[in-house]
Amino acid sequence: MSDVMREKVVIIGSGPAGWTAAIYAARANLDPVVFEGAGSRTMIPGGQLMFTTDVENYPGFPTGVTGPEMMMAFKQQAERFGTRVFTEDVVKIDLSVYPRRIETNMGKTVEADAVIIATGANAKWLGVPGEEHLARTGGGVSACAVCDGALPFFREKTLAVVGGGDSAMEEAIYLTNFASKVLLIHRRDEFRASKIMADRALANPKIEVMWNTVVKEVVSAEVVGGDEIRALRVADTETGDEREVPVGGLFVAIGHKPNTDFLDGQIDLRENGYIEPPAGGRTATNVPGVFAAGDVTDDYYRQAITAAGTGCMAALEAERWLAHGGIEAPEQAEVVPG
Repeated sequence: MSDVMREKVVIIGSGPAGWTAAIYAARANLDPVVFEGAGSRTMIPGGQLMFTTDVENYPGFPTGVTGPEMMMAFKQQAERFGTRVFTEDVVKIDLSVYPRRIETNMGKTVEADAVIIATGANAKWLGVPGEEHLARTGGGVSACAVCDGALPFFREKTLAVVGGGDSAMEEAIYLTNFASKVLLIHRRDEFRASKIMADRALANPKIEVMWNTVVKEVVSAEVVGGDEIRALRVADTETGDEREVPVGGLFVAIGHKPNTDFLDGQIDLRENGYIEPPAGGRTATNVPGVFAAGDVTDDYYRQAITAAGTGCMAALEAERWLAHGGIEAPEQAEVVPG
């Protein structure tokens, strides 16, 4: 497409934050466009919830809902109010011009008065055989213990956590509430976690640390309805010896990478790559008319409900910003929704 599209609001991303922003923007008659992403091996339209089989902690679903079902419902609700959706990746954005200029991998060029960035964060995976398949199919591999650890599938089993930072300690300790035992697998002989978190993990009688160990393969067994995890093939980093360790679940806690590369340094980021949140719990970035919502700016909670909440906030702030003159009246950009 050679023609340039001119839009009031463009939303980049299609997780809970993106779809919630779209619902609010569409109901405000802003006729939003959502670029939901084209998908890749580790990130598909719908975000991290597309790798979550059962969601039991989102209000309104008393019997639970699968992540893909929830994201489809979010999308359908946004489309019901007139949101236009393109299954394309935003590969470049120019925030030095106004309206902001956006380019996609399919050759679209879009000019936007306001932009909501809701591109999320990509969990870092081990990249070993069996891991991706079981993560996608709900066979016992996850990157979020708080999201999935309480599910019946994982209860009273030996669970494994891979990692050595604070997140891995937190996930291992959390899982002791449900597991019979937690194996904390780390490739070195000491943790990089803070001392207080490491001490808590080491002191927990349900946690067994496997030092100098790496996972080489996630071994599955065929069951009715699909495959599920049976064991891990691990290797000793000092001797190279390999063995199988029976487990009923694997939680990968080696970090997340926010999807901010396409911004090319045009928005203030923290050292870890997440968008720097503004003071006062708002969603406006340092660039007027550009707002950030969801996990792309949140490295602490990383929950569907908090992401959806900030998606609502971003849409309301964008609506007020446009209503008060947008870029033509920058002094009005800090009007508080009310």
